[in-house]
Amino acid sequence: MKGIMIQGTSSDAGKSFITTVFCRLLAQEGWEVAPFKSQNMSNNSYVTTDGFEIGRAQGIQAEAANTQASIWMNPILLKPRSDQSSEVVLFGKPLRTLSGMSYRENFYEQGIEAIRLSLSKLEEEYEVVVMEGAGSPVEINLKDRELVNMKVAELADVPVILVADIERGGVFASIIGTLELLTPSERKRVRGIVVNKFRGDIHLFEDGVAWIEEKTGIPVLGVIPYINGHIVEGEDSLSLADRFSASKTAPIDLAVLKLPYISNYTDIEPFLYEKDVSIRWVEDASAFGKPDALIIPGTKSTIQDLRYLKTTGLARKVIDYYRDGGSIIGICGGYQMLCEQLIDEEGSDTGRRRTKEAGLCLIPAQTTFSIEKKTIRSKGSLHPKTGLEKVAQLEGYEIHLGHTVWKKGQAGSPFLMLDSGEAEGFYTENGRLIGTYMHHLFHNDEWRTLWLNRLRERKNLPLNETILINEEKYRKLDEAVEQIRPFLHWEKVKGILNEWGQEE
Repeated sequence: MKGIMIQGTSSDAGKSFITTVFCRLLAQEGWEVAPFKSQNMSNNSYVTTDGFEIGRAQGIQAEAANTQASIWMNPILLKPRSDQSSEVVLFGKPLRTLSGMSYRENFYEQGIEAIRLSLSKLEEEYEVVVMEGAGSPVEINLKDRELVNMKVAELADVPVILVADIERGGVFASIIGTLELLTPSERKRVRGIVVNKFRGDIHLFEDGVAWIEEKTGIPVLGVIPYINGHIVEGEDSLSLADRFSASKTAPIDLAVLKLPYISNYTDIEPFLYEKDVSIRWVEDASAFGKPDALIIPGTKSTIQDLRYLKTTGLARKVIDYYRDGGSIIGICGGYQMLCEQLIDEEGSDTGRRRTKEAGLCLIPAQTTFSIEKKTIRSKGSLHPKTGLEKVAQLEGYEIHLGHTVWKKGQAGSPFLMLDSGEAEGFYTENGRLIGTYMHHLFHNDEWRTLWLNRLRERKNLPLNETILINEEKYRKLDEAVEQIRPFLHWEKVKGILNEWGQEE
């Protein structure tokens, strides 16, 4: 197989970003290129056009590579449901929920076969594969049965580039320590090092580059400056904090509940491109404040996160905020929490059968969890009963267990009319309260602008024209690629890619 693998000295070293950049550069040069990550642990997922669920990063990397995302690009997705267990999604469909120990002891051989099959499929369809590792390749307690770093490089027989995050500090120790803990055969695969997230004058690191190359005998392929505003969405809490840390103070204060098991928080990312909107993550009652609008995002464990809201006092804050005239949108699990009652008869949400939990009681409806997960791309329009002005078709996706049913005779209307003919979601009080299962809702530019302009009107702020987020996102990605190009020895990278396996 012709390919290359990006591994890191730690989590959030920038592997996803570097992988995306490599996919983009190769695609620009005319290669048929595919991203690959054998095993992903993230509640930030992506629905393929044929209705399968993979890691969000691989979906974005496929888009950057000008190709269609598929299950072969991320055969194993682990979605944490508690501190001890994760849902295992195999080839885009839920398999079962396992504890960390059970996964390690019972899934390994099945995982290896899934990886082999995926690699063979990608080799048939693409000229080159850019692979991404996870965490560090030298987690000694996990290394003998790992499914995502050096074992994958060995199965695919590809060279490895090691990425280190200089912003964390200790970059020299992290590089040397990682290499020292690799076996001789593993270390032989490491053909280049990239130092990532450098702030300041890169010329000041020239002595550092010389030292690394002298001590390791491995070339430094680039010292990459810190890049803000690129489209590569992160996958864990470290990435979330970094992604939104630069959110500015602005006239519209948008609060988002930071749930312990938050999922698909990329629903919020379009607001980063709205200059008059600030995003404020709220995880305790004292920080709630008086936002212009509140978003309750998706979650992998709806009832657990609802209980968290209650124990922290946030539930009472949300209820009082709405009763005092606040605007709320609940997406997926956030929509479910707004209902009067949540019923988990089969234990599919909590792991405990016959569980019932009172919701926030703002939407007159009941949510019942089911065993089968709904995973589809969806399209539709605003429901006629909302009375809203017509906007272009809305597109998104649904990933959820269970369904929500209103009580008869209650006020409110459906939010969307899907192309399938199904009325979806809840809408009332001129949009002051909305619930929907549609992820990616705010990526629909006309809808986002309509919703924000209502908030602007309420504050006597000027109305804004529609920002085309997809155009903006890919413009920023290409800008990032061009920013990186002078600092990356790209010809050397391609040399490693092309020459691997020809030495003997």
